[in-house]
Amino acid sequence: MLRRLFHRLLRVCFRFRAYGAEVLKTPGPVLLVPNHVSWLDFLFLWVLLDRDWKFVVSRVAARLSWLHRKIMLNRRTFPIDPASPYALKRIAEHLQAGGRLVLFAEGQISRTGCLMKLFDGTGFLLHKTRARVVTGYLRGAHRLKWSRQPGWRRWWPPITAHFSEVLDPPRLEGVSTARARATLTTWLRDRMVAQQFATEMAFGPATVPAAILETARRVPRFRILEDATMQPITYRRLLIGAELLGARLAARLRDVERVGVLLPNVNALPVTLLGLWARGKVPAILNFTTGTATMLTCAALAGLRHVVTSRAFLERARLKPEPFAEAGLEMIYLEDLRAEIRGPAKLAAALRMRFAPGSLLRHAGRWAGPEPKAGRAGPVSGLQVPASGRAAPDAGQQPAVILFTSGSEGVPKGVELTHANLLANIRQMLAVIDVTDHDRVFNALPTFHSFGLTVGLLLGLVRGLYVFLYPSPLHYRLLPNVLYDRACTVFLATNTFLNGYARRAHPFDFRALRYLFAGAEKVQEETARVWAQRFGVRILEGYGATECSPVISVNTPMAPKHGTAGRLLPGMELRLEPVEGVPDAGRLLVRGPNVMRGYLNPEANAAFQALGGWYDTGDIVSVDDEGFLTIRGRLKRFAKVSGEMVSLTAVEDALAGAFPQYGQRCEVAVIARPDEDKGEALIAVTNEPRLRLDEIRAALRARGLPNLCVPREVVAVREIPKLGTGKVNHRELARLV
Repeated sequence: MLRRLFHRLLRVCFRFRAYGAEVLKTPGPVLLVPNHVSWLDFLFLWVLLDRDWKFVVSRVAARLSWLHRKIMLNRRTFPIDPASPYALKRIAEHLQAGGRLVLFAEGQISRTGCLMKLFDGTGFLLHKTRARVVTGYLRGAHRLKWSRQPGWRRWWPPITAHFSEVLDPPRLEGVSTARARATLTTWLRDRMVAQQFATEMAFGPATVPAAILETARRVPRFRILEDATMQPITYRRLLIGAELLGARLAARLRDVERVGVLLPNVNALPVTLLGLWARGKVPAILNFTTGTATMLTCAALAGLRHVVTSRAFLERARLKPEPFAEAGLEMIYLEDLRAEIRGPAKLAAALRMRFAPGSLLRHAGRWAGPEPKAGRAGPVSGLQVPASGRAAPDAGQQPAVILFTSGSEGVPKGVELTHANLLANIRQMLAVIDVTDHDRVFNALPTFHSFGLTVGLLLGLVRGLYVFLYPSPLHYRLLPNVLYDRACTVFLATNTFLNGYARRAHPFDFRALRYLFAGAEKVQEETARVWAQRFGVRILEGYGATECSPVISVNTPMAPKHGTAGRLLPGMELRLEPVEGVPDAGRLLVRGPNVMRGYLNPEANAAFQALGGWYDTGDIVSVDDEGFLTIRGRLKRFAKVSGEMVSLTAVEDALAGAFPQYGQRCEVAVIARPDEDKGEALIAVTNEPRLRLDEIRAALRARGLPNLCVPREVVAVREIPKLGTGKVNHRELARLV
């Protein structure tokens, strides 16, 4: 009777619903392991559980007050002394006797709102008792006033409980107890992370603008964006601007689906993207660093007829509009659109934001349909997630943006990413990193690159994190000062850019950083050493591709391994195909909800579709026992010398920072050319004319590389050509040499 009363109160106060709760009828031995984000977590579970379920609690915590004793020491609890060596033994005996226990494996309420580390005693219990497991996810409970979430909280936020299918832990034979407990603890945490991701995908908004709108409605006055003009804008201003701009764009783009966007990192960029999404348009973001000819090729590939840009930007970037006009492209200038917006329209948009915010982004996807029903299999195997009941059918599968690959080894390809692709990658990242409402993102990576767009911009807009947009990553002296001034805690960069900042920055400039994510190219040993020793910052290397929205794997403070590209994100699968001459690695193919819809290029798209959802990265990768990926190099960046496969990337890494006598600006890139005697020969290309071949040979030998890795000759160039993302443009480099 009391449980039913509390259940009804929770439904009224928190709109509480439970999904997959039928698994709680599973007979023992069974362990229910939920996330722990508030003081009321036990209440949301207690109203769902039969009388024989017991909560594992700490006797030490029960001594804090009279109220703690009443709640934590009763017939529904299983009190233990965490410091006692017999605590785990008592729990194991209860499970082996067929008991059913609720265990908050984190050992404390989360201080970030995200899943914290699990104590490895949990893995020990699974190893010794063979108990089955049900994972639980309390969605929204971290926003309770009774949580430790270090951000905005509410008295009555909506809360739901989600439960996995009954899981059987893997049986580990022939391994030590220590290894087994660590392995099973990691296995359990992976299941909990996967459940969080799957639930957010099923219950969260289906489109990117709908997800942004959902956060904006909760904190409309939050200062979400700022650019180099130092003019911050709130969610309210962002949505009003998007509505007004979208209306003006719609008047000019009545029967157009794809629209080109040619803008740098300024506040006008996200306003433009949201304005286009609000009217059902698909932005195609052009890479202005590739030059006019390549941009026109990309525009033709996407079938563009209009490009949204700015006269001020074209002048600063020294881009002339005439070639675009000659190619049949109409340039739509933001300055003209701004002048067309009148006072009454501004007032109407402001009133709608105040009284009916859901009507602003009308194509963003709305709540629709009946209450979700449990039972539908989710995107992650072994989890029960309900139908979402969100937006129009398949709204998330509609195209959201078109990006173009870097073209470092060929003509750029047009990549079509859906709203589901982008949201999946954002939610995958949020499931493995413990960002809080107080984190501040500094993004200097261009948004025509998927790393800069998804992680640098959209992740912050969806999650509710302050984002500072900086126009260029090449301002090596100025950028660290701005980052220091804005006290940003999350920074994105590439290896090339990190080397540039290290040469110019003061050691105190990066004092506030919590996360430094590096991608797009391999982080070199010398780069990691300099940042760790001079700035006290650990570089968290990740790996991805435009086709994967872009992140595939990433190192995190919870699971770091230096020299690797981290572990695969939740919801993704991989397979390795054999490569001749590389016995301990393979060609990486991945599959998951963040993998693109397809290419615009017909031939490339046909090859992708033939793989049945798998994306061939073209990279040679090895995977260790813990699931960490090590990138050995692109298949195209291997040379066959005397019948042996040689990684050009490995040779470049060995030469990075090997010549301090020539200064930090000395760079060496390696390419291959046909050779009659040995099949292929390596060529070292450098911007230091004094560098000699014998110095390169000595450096490679000091790193333990064989003679096959020694270049045949050295070619000096004035400057190593780079792409806008900082990567070496090997296609242009080969042409020069």
